[in-house]
Amino acid sequence: MSKSDLNRPSWNEYFMRVTDFVSNRSTCLKEKQGAILVRERRILTTGYNGAPAGIDSCLEVGCLRDQRGLHGDEKQEICRGLHAIQNAIIQAAIFGVSTQNSILYSTRFPCIICLKMLINSGIKEIYINGMPSFPQLDSISTNLTRDMLEKTKIKLEFITIAKE
Repeated sequence: MSKSDLNRPSWNEYFMRVTDFVSNRSTCLKEKQGAILVRERRILTTGYNGAPAGIDSCLEVGCLRDQRGLHGDEKQEICRGLHAIQNAIIQAAIFGVSTQNSILYSTRFPCIICLKMLINSGIKEIYINGMPSFPQLDSISTNLTRDMLEKTKIKLEFITIAKE
């Protein structure tokens, strides 16, 4: 191994840093999320959370959830935005890119809806930046999430990559 290899990021670090950078495009006032889908060490798609194309974002008109006094993941359907993971999957559909056997890198643990989409999209591995945490999930959702991951054999790993 050469000296220059010592300074090179691992593949996981590289892709997680790209994911973190993608999150900077988010239009959410509460939390910036990023996601990328990768296969054979190549980025297939990227996604960040925000309003659908052509719809005013929270940056422009404020947060609907704040206006309604909603907290955490309560009533997710009352939100202008799509999740970063959803947008990464949608981009694959728009451009005709197969997600089969791909890997997800994400700045946030998938909600139960995103997890179901990932399962049906053929994702084989999920990497989340940060420590395992289920603070917004109730015990039913947490158990359902764990059960689905176990039954599908999707590899889940939490890795911590410091922001630059």
